[in-house]
Amino acid sequence: MKILFLHGWHSVPGSVKPTYLIQHGHTVINPALDDDDFAAALRTAQAEFDTHQPDVIVGSSRGGAVAMNIDSKNTPLLLLCPAWKRWGTVRKLKLNSVILHSREDEVIPFADSEELAKNSGLSPETLMEVGGDHRLADESSLSVLLWACGLLASNERLPWLEDGPQDKATLSEEASYVCDACGEEIVIPLDLTEGSSQTYVEDCPVCCRANTIHVEMGEDGAARVWAEPEQDYE
Repeated sequence: MKILFLHGWHSVPGSVKPTYLIQHGHTVINPALDDDDFAAALRTAQAEFDTHQPDVIVGSSRGGAVAMNIDSKNTPLLLLCPAWKRWGTVRKLKLNSVILHSREDEVIPFADSEELAKNSGLSPETLMEVGGDHRLADESSLSVLLWACGLLASNERLPWLEDGPQDKATLSEEASYVCDACGEEIVIPLDLTEGSSQTYVEDCPVCCRANTIHVEMGEDGAARVWAEPEQDYE
């Protein structure tokens, strides 16, 4: 996957988030953007987009405003706590966009992203609440970032754009596992805010035996869920 990563104000190329994406095998174009001249930052970002034709654009904070204001054609946008009210003139997102934001963001209010999603006519599922501050550099936020990049770049239909049955897991969907003790299929909700790799224990609602549940989200958005007995009942 080729990702154009546009950093925030007073950030630099090679920070935690683009490095995380590189560590997971992706090509990341991460140009230095002018902090003082927004028009210059736009020119740099547009030139990198035109040259590399990325599969997805990630914009962090001020970089989110940059991403919104370049001509990215149909390339999907993934915005992290976007500072769209502070920079640029664009006030709506295209439909193939996702926003990640922390409700505890001390720099850009979470309400700004709620307003942006509403102004753009986007489904509530396109705004995902993750992390505990503006940086979104914790492991859970990074894993959701990775998953969202994969989903947007997969060329699969986004679940919130079309009706009908879906074969991709999202925040609002469910999955199932088979209880090892009684053999019943148990339906569970999926919550990506807990990360793309999860392990937890829950009691089977049928036989009350404890199962260790494993959830793995692929970069293409597909969920794999399975269960193991928490203890040996033989």
